[in-house]
Formats: sequence, C-alpha cells, structure tokens
Amino acid sequence: MTDPMRAVAAVRPGGPDVLQIETRPIPVPQAGEILIRVEAAGVNRPDVLQRMGQYAPPTGASDVLGLEVAGAVVAHGAGAWRFPEGAQVTALVPGGGYAEYCVVHESNALPIPAGLTVVEAAAIPETTFTVWTNVFDRGALKAGETLLVHGGTSGIGTTAIQLAKAFGSIVIATAGADDKVAECVRLGADVGVNYRSEDFVARTLAATGGRGADVILDMVGGDYVARNYAAAAMDARIVQIAFLRGPKAEVDLRPLMQKRLVHTGSTLRPRPPAEKAAIADALREKVWPLIEAGRLKPVIDSVFPLAEAAKAHARMESSAHVGKIVLTV
Repeated sequence: MTDPMRAVAAVRPGGPDVLQIETRPIPVPQAGEILIRVEAAGVNRPDVLQRMGQYAPPTGASDVLGLEVAGAVVAHGAGAWRFPEGAQVTALVPGGGYAEYCVVHESNALPIPAGLTVVEAAAIPETTFTVWTNVFDRGALKAGETLLVHGGTSGIGTTAIQLAKAFGSIVIATAGADDKVAECVRLGADVGVNYRSEDFVARTLAATGGRGADVILDMVGGDYVARNYAAAAMDARIVQIAFLRGPKAEVDLRPLMQKRLVHTGSTLRPRPPAEKAAIADALREKVWPLIEAGRLKPVIDSVFPLAEAAKAHARMESSAHVGKIVLTV
C-alpha cells in the first residue's frame, strides 16, 4: 500500500486556522501493529494543546493530530493476529488519528461494540480509557460512594456520569450553564451544579449530608484544588486529569492530612502500549457489555468532515459543546 493519504497537521503553533490537509505516506504497521482505514476520528482537548504547541507527541508518535479512531483493519504487522482483515475496530492511538489511515498496536484496539455507529465508536476510546483508569483504578470508586465530576458535559464528564451510575454510585456533576446542568441530570447525575451561579462545595456537602464526595474527578486545577479538598469526604480520592485553570495552586495541606485524602493523577497518552492494553482488557470485560446493553452511550455534539478540522477545533474551544466532537474521513 504505497499510495499517499490525506492527513491533518498543524503547520505551525497557533489557532484553528493552522490546521491543514497534507499528503502523507500511508503508515506501515510494525510488529504487533494493525493498519486501520479510518472512517471517523474523535477530537479531544490534547489535540487543541498540540495544535497550540503546548503538548508535543510522545517519542515515535506521528505529528498528525488525533488520539482515537474507528474503522476497518486493512493490514497487519508481524505477529498481529487479533483482528482479521476487514474487522471493524475502535482504537486509542498516540497520534495520527486525523488521517485516512492510522497504525496502532493491536492490543490498544477493541471491536466496535454492537449497536454503535462508526462515529459513535470513534468517540469512546479516549473517554472510556481515561474514566476507567482514573475513576475506577486510581480512584477506586465503589457502588454506594459519591463521585463529584467537574466538566460534566465534556466527553470525559458524560462518560463518567454514565459509568458511575451503571456501577451503582451517586453522581454530582458541575457544568457552566443551566442547560448543561440539565443534560448532566438527563444522563443520570443525581445532582447538577451550575458552577457559575452556585458553590459546588456547599452543594456537594448538602447533597451528602455533610460527608462530602468519596471520589473527585478534576480537569480544572488552579483554585479548584483547595475547593476539592473542602468538598471531599474522609478518605476521599481526588484524581487530577488536566488543569484548565492552570497547573499551579497554593493550597492549605491541613485538610489533606485531617481527612486522610489521596490526591493523585495520571496522563494516558505517553503510556506504553502494554499499559494501555491492560486498560483495554478491563474495558472489554466490564464496559463493552454495558455499551452493548445500551446503558452507556456516547453523547455526540457535532460531526465535521476531515477537511473542516479547524471548525471542529473552534467548536471545542468555544466550550459550547455537549459531549464529543467527531471528524468523518
């Protein structure tokens, strides 16, 4: 397969307008890898940061944007045997998703769940991998416990609400507008909080009889760190996955000690394929059956053709979206 393909890359750091369609060679799958003919690719915040020059791809990863894809397997590297040619898969990739073809280690791909369209399938790897490893692995959320999730209408947020409810937890979700709060509740949140007009700490404590949240999923950082400590229950786990309000915070550590809090965090993209494979195996066992049963469904905000990737990024940066933005190839 030597023909060139179309791909989207940032020609320089900047706004959405720096995204351009380029002609690239079709990647060749190495040992253990599969080549996917991409039909749809999810758009994520790290793509925006990469475009702005603030998030370099991991060593060896493509400079083409895109961290999740869905499509058909069309070629195999040595030793790759999990998926036959033509199999419909969705995959978490370290880069290269905004293109007509993309390579990925076969262990980081999963079959498209029954009942999902290819657009919906492209919207689930980044969110399900992230929520599973952070809320359920690192955060150890259990049935009956309370999860406080910030950014409830983001792709991560909509997934966290649905998954936590499916596993029997109580969910408090924050969002920045009343219609977004209503969407959180529609997805299953027990309590929705408009953080622009309400104090999420007070609402969390009121909703839990003064106990606080057992697990907090935060992508805000900055001044939210101290407020999360205030909203947390004894022995709570706070999991940091991003910092939209900045990576630095001045905090009083006394609540951390007094409440025996665990404040942890993680990144997903730089992890080696073997670590992502372990998450994929857990998703196949625990989450894919929920998707196929209709208990978890990706929320699709909007769909753009690959050539309009700039419009997709502008939509994401507007923060008006609810759920996922997807490119079709």
